[in-house]
Amino acid sequence: MQKDENEYSIIITTATSKDAAKKIANLLVEKKMAACAQMFPVESVYSWQGKICEDNESALFIKSKTALFDEIAALIKANHDYEVPEIIQIPVINGLPDYLKWINENTK
Repeated sequence: MQKDENEYSIIITTATSKDAAKKIANLLVEKKMAACAQMFPVESVYSWQGKICEDNESALFIKSKTALFDEIAALIKANHDYEVPEIIQIPVINGLPDYLKWINENTK
């Protein structure tokens, strides 16, 4: 399905470290796939291969156009340490018009 150029999303992923998250964030912004990527330290508890795991990770909140999701997901997967990285898209229902315009101007 073709997405409207003026639809926006936040894509969330986690990475093994701040450096790994920063690498992905820089690639996305340099390639104009994202206008901004914010990094946060998080502690995750999750199930993986039948075990309960606890890890310190870095979460990325990536601000972009909805239409760029597939490209963003491919870049994340190609540059990620995890076998199955978290890549979740959350639609932006509304936002400050000037901020949404800024996202539009800073993405391809």
